[in-house]
Amino acid sequence: MKLYSGPLSLFGHKAEIALNEKGIAFERIMVPFSQTQGYSPKHPAVLAANPKAQVPVLVDSDLTLFDSTVIFEYLEDAYPTPPLYPAEAKARARCRLMELTADEILVPIVVKLGYRTEPPAGDPVRQAAREAEGRRADAALFDRFATMADELEGREYLCGGFSVADITMFMTVLFSQRLGGPRLAAHPALARWYERVGSRPAPAKAAAEIAAADRELSRPLAG
Repeated sequence: MKLYSGPLSLFGHKAEIALNEKGIAFERIMVPFSQTQGYSPKHPAVLAANPKAQVPVLVDSDLTLFDSTVIFEYLEDAYPTPPLYPAEAKARARCRLMELTADEILVPIVVKLGYRTEPPAGDPVRQAAREAEGRRADAALFDRFATMADELEGREYLCGGFSVADITMFMTVLFSQRLGGPRLAAHPALARWYERVGSRPAPAKAAAEIAAADRELSRPLAG
């Protein structure tokens, strides 16, 4: 099995955590990345597999998949032990909805935090608009974190046992923290969950590698 990923790919690290949690042996292939060029030149295997030309791409024998959610679902079907989805239908649907919420609602907010790490815009109006976007992202994430903390009160994980919801939300919160988003101290239940998930070997490995990639590849980050 092969996984094409990137050193600062949130979605690539999601897939890698799932593979490691399931104990599946795989070869990781890191695609080219630089701060100035982004993911360029595009890896030919990624271009051939994904019309969006994005990682992650998973190759398992004669099957090639892209999109972290599709990869999650395939791994659960093909390698069901240990499970990363709840068994009961409604609980499984809630777990999927949490992953979707992270990917489609929270990640676009977190991306706006990255405006702070970009060089000054030059144009004062554009710079002011960029800073305002960052403040709105902070406020939106603070509210979302409060909701997550309420959901986690009295729970170890988001969907009963450790699941893809925890992997996805952990990576999203991790990226919010590395980009200077709202601190977790105001939400103790969320902070405890984040520490709990981050102490697992697979998420801890991903977090350490992202920190190392930041030191090598990123502009100075806030916080």
